[in-house]
Amino acid sequence: NASVIITGESGTGKELVARAIHANSSRRFFPMVSVHCGALTESLLESELFGHEKGAFTGAVYNRKGRFEMADNGTIFLDEIATISAKMQVELLRVLETKSFVRVGGTKEIKSDFRVICATNRDLKNMVDKGLFREDLYYRLNVVNIHVPPLRERMEDIPLLAEYFAGKYCTA
Repeated sequence: NASVIITGESGTGKELVARAIHANSSRRFFPMVSVHCGALTESLLESELFGHEKGAFTGAVYNRKGRFEMADNGTIFLDEIATISAKMQVELLRVLETKSFVRVGGTKEIKSDFRVICATNRDLKNMVDKGLFREDLYYRLNVVNIHVPPLRERMEDIPLLAEYFAGKYCTA
């Protein structure tokens, strides 16, 4: 149930590692919900993570569950966590501490039991030292740290990958 940060260059398979952790955990029978933090604006990320109530903003025509709510009893995977704004860092810290949140435009506190796994290709500790990432959030997320080296540093994986892709894409 510990929080995990997976680090490594782009394309090293960080999400595959996250999926393997989830699949081998006691939460495997519940959803693993992924959010690519770097692909969303702050307001979209907030709505994506926490959900929203009907009428909360233009276009909110129905109540929508957020990813934390969808991940109840499962895992939420926050890809590119280093890209979130200072405001979102504060909100994320609160959710991690209380395991509860309020949908955008809502008033009701919603509880959710989830494990968080994050991934980044940036040096979060360096970002903390420079004041770009909250130290308290960093330590809350960095309970277990897994570094995925690039393929050029793990040549022994190439035959396994070649065999896998040959089997997947070649027909007999």
